[in-house]
Amino acid sequence: MERPQFYRFHRGERVLPFAPAEYDQRLAGLRALMREAGVDACVFTSMHNIAYYSGFLYCAFGRPYGLVVTDTESVTISAGIDAAQPWRRCHGDNITYTDWERNNYWRAIASVTGTGKRLGYEADHMTLMQKGLMDEFLSPSASIDMAPATMRQRMHKSEAEIALIRHGAQVADVGGYAIRDAIKAGAREIDIAMAGRDAMELEIAKRFPDAEYRDTWVWFQSGINTDGAHNPVTARELQRGDILSLNTFPMISGYYTALERTLFVEEVDAASLKIWQANVDAHEYGMSLLKPGASCAEVTQQINAFFAERDLLQYRTFGYGHSFGVLSHYYGREAGLELREDIDTVLEPGMVISMEPMLTIAEGQPGAGGYREHDILVITEDGNENITGFPYGPEHNVIG
Repeated sequence: MERPQFYRFHRGERVLPFAPAEYDQRLAGLRALMREAGVDACVFTSMHNIAYYSGFLYCAFGRPYGLVVTDTESVTISAGIDAAQPWRRCHGDNITYTDWERNNYWRAIASVTGTGKRLGYEADHMTLMQKGLMDEFLSPSASIDMAPATMRQRMHKSEAEIALIRHGAQVADVGGYAIRDAIKAGAREIDIAMAGRDAMELEIAKRFPDAEYRDTWVWFQSGINTDGAHNPVTARELQRGDILSLNTFPMISGYYTALERTLFVEEVDAASLKIWQANVDAHEYGMSLLKPGASCAEVTQQINAFFAERDLLQYRTFGYGHSFGVLSHYYGREAGLELREDIDTVLEPGMVISMEPMLTIAEGQPGAGGYREHDILVITEDGNENITGFPYGPEHNVIG
C-alpha cells in the first residue's frame, strides 16, 4: 500500500463562528501587513492566530497544527487523527498530514509555500525545534516575526466580534447568578464552581446551537484561597464570614470573556469592608478613565495614584486590565493592550478591555484575602460601554 504524506479529506457541511466575509476581511488585513513587511507566506502555529484567521481551534495533544497564508491561499494544516473536523470548522482550504513518516507536517506546508520564500512566523510561539525544521524543509530566504503585527490587528474588534463578546459577557453573568444561588456556609468550592460552569455551558448551547463546546470554566475561591487571582478550585468548605472570589469564564468558539466579583458569606467585618469598598471605588474610577485617547500606561498611573493616596498601592499584585478576543487561560494574549506601566498603547474605538483592580491582604492581617472586581468595556467614539451586568460591591454581594 502506498501511503501519502498528506492529502485532502473534506466531508460534511462547514460551520464557522462568523460569516465567510468576516474571515475574508481579516485575511485582507493580514495580507496588507504581509506586503508591508515583504512577506511571501505566513506559517502560523498558535491556537489564537489559526482560530482568528480561519475559525479552526485545534486540539494539539502533542501534534503540530498550522495555517499557511499566501497572497492567494489560506490553508489549515491538521493531523489525520482529526479526520474532516478541521475542514468543517475552517475557512479556506485544509490539508491533512499523515504520521506514517516523520515531518509530513512540514512537507504539507511546503506544498503550499514552496521553498526559498520570505516567511512570516510567530517567534513568541514556535519552538526552537520547529523553527529548525521550518528552516530545513522550507529554506526561507528570510524569516520575519509577524506575531506583533497580528496581535495589533486582533486588538481592533469587528462588529461581529463585539457581538460575540457581548454574548459571552451575558453568559458570564448567567454563571455568576448560578454561583451566587449555590453559595452557603458548608458548601464546597468545587460544587459551587460546577454549578456556574454547568449553567454557562447550557446557556452557550442555547445561544449557539451549531458551535463546538469546550473550555468553559470557573475559578471559585474562598478564604485564603482568594489571595491569588488564578488559584485553582479546591474542596474547601465555606465558612461564615469568608471572603469569596467568583470568576466565570465562558469560552465561545475560542473567544474568552469573564466576570469576577468579591463576595462574603453572611457577614463582612469592618476591616474587610474598608478594603473592599476602596477596591470598588478604584474599579469605578478606573472604568471612568477608559476612553479614546487614553494610553494604557496613563490609566495605570492614575489608578496607582488613587491607591497610593489611600496607602493601598503596595497590595496590588498585577495590572488593571487586558484585552478580550481569541484568547484563553492556556493560549493567546494581546499583551499590547494591558493596563500596565510599560504599555503605551492608546485606546481606540472598537477595542475591548477589562477593568479589574485587585488588592491582596496577606493571611494573618486584618481584612485578609484577595479583592477583585472585573467588568468588560467596549471602547466607543466618546467613552466606553460596560457590557457586564452582574452587580458588584458590599450592597449586593454579602450572601446569606
